[in-house]
Amino acid sequence: MRRGENIYRRKDRRWEGRYAVGKKENGKTKYKSVYGKTLQEVREKLYPLKVKYQIILHVQGEATISFYEWGYQWLEEVQSGVKQSTHANYKYKLTQYVLSVLGNYALNELDEQAGEELLKSLKGRGFSPSMIQAVFRITKQCVNLAIRKKLIKENPFKAIQLPKVEQVKNQALTKQEQKRLEIAATEDEKGRGIPVLLALHAGLRIGEIAALTWKDLDFENNLIHVRSTYQRVFSLLEGQKTELVFTSSKTSSSVRSIPMSKLLKEVLLKRKQASIGEFVVANKNKPLEPRLLTYHFHQIRQMANLPETHFHQLRHTFATRCLECKGDIMSVSAMLGHSSTQMTLDRYAGSVMEQRIQVVEQMAHSIA
Repeated sequence: MRRGENIYRRKDRRWEGRYAVGKKENGKTKYKSVYGKTLQEVREKLYPLKVKYQIILHVQGEATISFYEWGYQWLEEVQSGVKQSTHANYKYKLTQYVLSVLGNYALNELDEQAGEELLKSLKGRGFSPSMIQAVFRITKQCVNLAIRKKLIKENPFKAIQLPKVEQVKNQALTKQEQKRLEIAATEDEKGRGIPVLLALHAGLRIGEIAALTWKDLDFENNLIHVRSTYQRVFSLLEGQKTELVFTSSKTSSSVRSIPMSKLLKEVLLKRKQASIGEFVVANKNKPLEPRLLTYHFHQIRQMANLPETHFHQLRHTFATRCLECKGDIMSVSAMLGHSSTQMTLDRYAGSVMEQRIQVVEQMAHSIA
């Protein structure tokens, strides 16, 4: 062995140089090796790597666990604190889009270049800016846990410039379009229009509509209690891409009570008389999955002669109508199940600004 250099002459007559890359989970130093036919060849290979890993150990820490292994540890650790659908989403995006690219890196080898490699891969898949940001959010959560556990020192991806998501203008239906859609929904004798009315008059998400039971409806006090959601998520089962899950609403703010409009109450009471199961929108006592509700919605939309519209725009329409009626932002935010009023303000800034303009005009008129 060359004293102080960690270079050996092997039995096969080759030279081997070892360099420390960090610590194993058991605390022992982990080494990697380079080989060459001559001492000089090994020295030329070895010393740049020693310098590189001295910098890595100083800047990023000593953890040499592979990102692949750490990713699965993170998924296991967060599982108890999130909904099944959320965990399935984390696992699918992390394993399919992140670990497949960066899994062979050690934790302390992750750097900005690795982040750029991931970004290039996501762009190469043709993903939208919002999808790319979603994947990086999950990746950063995974890395941040390693930082909290002092496995690495800082987030290597914090300087990555992600593509910006263009803010889509609130796409609420006009009052005329809403009226046509309501007429088509109420005239449908099979009850396929009920989800449309629940979205337009109560702002429910499609998964919340699918999970709604008759027990959730308080006709005496005219309230709709939102407690659960039914949605199709990425499956954790082998050979199965997606699965349907029935869970409690995703956040405490999503569990809420919404006043029932007169039209909605009339339609729901009529539907209840013909119902034999526990779910408001059902087929043989089983909830209809969101994909089928979406299909029915487009049938109703075509009957109303509306242009291409997403079901989620009905929820936007509910929020917009509430704000147009001078509904206060806190009440509207609570009915939508938003986690903060800021989220509501960000999404419906246009409608709120119209209200503010009216207030200023009224104020100016009152002192004229």
